[in-house]
Amino acid sequence: MTENILREENGSTRIALQGRLDSITGPRVQQQIEELIAGGRRLLVADLSEVNFVSSAGLRVLLIAQKQLKKAGGEIILYGVSADIMNIFTMSGFDGLFRMCSSAGEIAALLDTHPSAAATRQHEAGGIRFSIVQGAVKPGNCFAIGNQEKLAGSRYEYNDSIPVKQTDIQFGAGLAAVGEEYEEYKGLFGEAVVIRGSLFFYPAVKRPAVDYILCGTPDSAMKYRFFHGFGFTGQFAAAAAFEGADGFVTLDALAESLFTLTAASAIGIVLLAESKGLLGMNLKQVPLFENRPKNGLEIFDAANFPEWVNFPIEPTDTNTVIASAGIAMRSREGLAAKYEKLLSSQSLHHLHGAVFPRVPLSKNPAQFDAELQRVFTDMEAAKVQHVLGQSKFSRGLVGIVEL
Repeated sequence: MTENILREENGSTRIALQGRLDSITGPRVQQQIEELIAGGRRLLVADLSEVNFVSSAGLRVLLIAQKQLKKAGGEIILYGVSADIMNIFTMSGFDGLFRMCSSAGEIAALLDTHPSAAATRQHEAGGIRFSIVQGAVKPGNCFAIGNQEKLAGSRYEYNDSIPVKQTDIQFGAGLAAVGEEYEEYKGLFGEAVVIRGSLFFYPAVKRPAVDYILCGTPDSAMKYRFFHGFGFTGQFAAAAAFEGADGFVTLDALAESLFTLTAASAIGIVLLAESKGLLGMNLKQVPLFENRPKNGLEIFDAANFPEWVNFPIEPTDTNTVIASAGIAMRSREGLAAKYEKLLSSQSLHHLHGAVFPRVPLSKNPAQFDAELQRVFTDMEAAKVQHVLGQSKFSRGLVGIVEL
């Protein structure tokens, strides 16, 4: 194998291979393909016209790439496969795993029929490129849950546990747990996020682990328990794939730019993104009345903060995937009272997110729900946090519910 030549054309990346593709050259090719996928490429064309031999190790490189890309809504197409190389594919049973073409016209035709070629509207704002599909325009509904005012003083008790039926909350965030008996679940409240009815929560205990309830049937009797939080329902007015035009995207910049896609003054945000460094926080103790600080100060006071809140000062969870839901406001001017209580004085958005292992994401906004389902069922969440505005993302998918 000599030099692997890369070229961008017609929305795809063409990688021209030469010589042998075997156990010696394969690792280099695999690394190069993995770097392309990590860099956001989803449609690859492997030009094999100058390849004279492919071993089983070489076939495995192509198969791994195909599996990774297929999961992310992409594909690797093989071009210029000679008769001898085709025999190797056929004998190995690999010929049916790839689409193959022998001319530039065939490549163009295959790319035109790929799902990622579905009609989208292109838009750029705030240094962020969007590829958008429009959805419903009927406004959704946002509602507050419980009493956030008791948080700072750690004063929650039995009567503060608010049951919310799984079928009544599509998206949301807050301090939540799951269980039937208060005495059994009261020590398990933690940061929580609800996406498409599925709940992920991070109990505020010494050795936390994310627990979750995936969305059930339309007649599910499951109830989530909230001390405080909010929920919203509604269909996406728009879903978009996004990436930075020049560098990474902060949550602050993304939330602000989303208002160039809608005339609404308040929106619900659902986000699935590849992290380049998260800034977040989560409780380390459940703010029950019996746990209140003995010094009489609030849990966020400097004297108590380290014992109560996990708040790294440096970004964490780089090269992970985060699934988030929350709300954002265009401005504070004329802000409804119900939204004012859900935001801090320093921010116009409030999102919680579940952190998952890194996996390539589709760049097709029409596949947003399928991507959420794939991440939820194939991956295990490591934590749930309140996501702060300086968190950074390379790319992702985002849905907007007008409220």
